[in-house]
Amino acid sequence: MTEPKDTAERRLLPPGPAEWQRRWYEVIFESDTPAGKAFDVALLVAIVVSILVVMLESVEPLAAKYGRAFDIIEWVITLLFTLEFLARMACVAQPTRYVFSFFGVVDLVSLLPTYLSLFVVGADSLLVIRTLRLLRVFRVLKLARHVSESRTLLAALRQTWPKITVFLLVIFCAILISGTVMYLIERDQDSGFENIPISVYWAIVTMTTVGYGDIAPRTDAGRFVAALIMLFGYAVIIVPTGIFSAEVLTSNRGRRKACGACGADELSPHANFCEHCGERV
Repeated sequence: MTEPKDTAERRLLPPGPAEWQRRWYEVIFESDTPAGKAFDVALLVAIVVSILVVMLESVEPLAAKYGRAFDIIEWVITLLFTLEFLARMACVAQPTRYVFSFFGVVDLVSLLPTYLSLFVVGADSLLVIRTLRLLRVFRVLKLARHVSESRTLLAALRQTWPKITVFLLVIFCAILISGTVMYLIERDQDSGFENIPISVYWAIVTMTTVGYGDIAPRTDAGRFVAALIMLFGYAVIIVPTGIFSAEVLTSNRGRRKACGACGADELSPHANFCEHCGERV
């Protein structure tokens, strides 16, 4: 028995496994076998059905008409997921290692809302957490290449985080100052700027170009300051995006391949042949 190819769920069979453990392991953790792939596809379908049930249950007319059916479906799926979780722990050498792995935590947390709903009203709405279980689609559909690309994005985020943090600190100071200034200008105009926290809220909404319109300045000075904040708000989007994009481009250039035959560079890191001369790279 070989080790699963998915690095997030790399487990070993217990020493001297029983036949049932070997078979369960093959079905649950190995997606290369027909049974394993069928199990993973069925698991993804159950996750999607569960999420759809939670969404439809929030629609009052549907909840009133099909509420009992929704509850039955949800409990059936939850019990199946519970059995699956126990089966995963039963066929690995170190159950605690699985439980505290990324997918183990996701699997466990996705079970809790249904059981919590017995004690806390509305807790079942948190079942949308099960959406994270759809990440298994990368393993089922052999999308490991996309996983490697996600690592590139995470690496770029780590590299740019200090710069973005400094920028966000400047934005935070600008929001506090602009909100306070607007409070001083508009506080006696009955325009909604009743205190500094509300004014800071308005500054955040305005600077991020959301613009709910629930609070608006009435004086000319207030409108002038608001216009400056709106223009400054574009930097909130442009600067972090530019910093992050530049880092991603730099990372991709460093991973590009070059052709030894024709000298062409900037080839995709996943290319096996040169797109210009056809030689193997």
